[in-house]
Amino acid sequence: MEITVEIKSRIASAIAADRENYPSDAKHAVALGIAPSVYNAIKKGNYERQVSDANWVGIARRLGVVLRQEMAWAAAQTPTWVFITTQLETCQQGSLSAIMCDIPNIGKTFTARAYVKTHRHAVYIDCSQVKTKLKLVRKIAKEFGVSSNGRYGDVYEDLVAYLRTIDTPIVILDEAGDLQYEAFLELKALWNATEHACGWYMMGADGLQEKIVRAIEGKKVGYTEMLSRFGDTFSKVTPADAKERQKFLKAQAAMVAQVNAPAGVNINQLVTLSGGGLRRVYTEIEKLKKTAP
Repeated sequence: MEITVEIKSRIASAIAADRENYPSDAKHAVALGIAPSVYNAIKKGNYERQVSDANWVGIARRLGVVLRQEMAWAAAQTPTWVFITTQLETCQQGSLSAIMCDIPNIGKTFTARAYVKTHRHAVYIDCSQVKTKLKLVRKIAKEFGVSSNGRYGDVYEDLVAYLRTIDTPIVILDEAGDLQYEAFLELKALWNATEHACGWYMMGADGLQEKIVRAIEGKKVGYTEMLSRFGDTFSKVTPADAKERQKFLKAQAAMVAQVNAPAGVNINQLVTLSGGGLRRVYTEIEKLKKTAP
């Protein structure tokens, strides 16, 4: 798509808002993947020939800027939102660690992404995109504005030093079940190196819990120690009972629909169509908005 001046202006505004979460322009530029000179040009309102359209789109998606083909989406204070936000705040403020394992499609990722927008020194990592040890550590470093180029050992040491210097950082690891074995071991090493200085929050579907438990039962090196560092337990927000869980999911879907559906829409009917799945709620509301006069 063509990135118009109006879209660039909105992205620049989001960059300015996100700047509050970083200690300097230089670190923010590193996190966004652009040169400091380009960052300064954008900051001054000079958008032309500074960033490619593909990079504008990448920055927009990272900062949650709605592009023309996307639908604006408001956050609802669902039980999942409240539960995860409370856990994240506790972990960040106390430099603690926890694991959240629950069914997909309940708003875990949406909540985590929203959290990092409003909390300084908080970064979100989609582990499905950085499954290896090297990619994971370089990605965490980049998100904090630490140089991720050069020798891996230097990147690791610089990241650890930075995390031990700044005030209450937290790393949110989504889709953690996708990480390769060596990456899990490196997380244990990072935890050891940043103990009492950094919060860690691991999220995934039920498969993450199964993977960790299976590895521990198989006496795979590192997993018992890692689980111990993350609190020796798996957090969950949805009820275990199937009927109660379905009621929970539909109640959440109704809350999300209330704040996002067009006026006059039958919320109960929309929830029934969604089956309680929040992605389906989004799809149904998108259909309604596209067909609205």
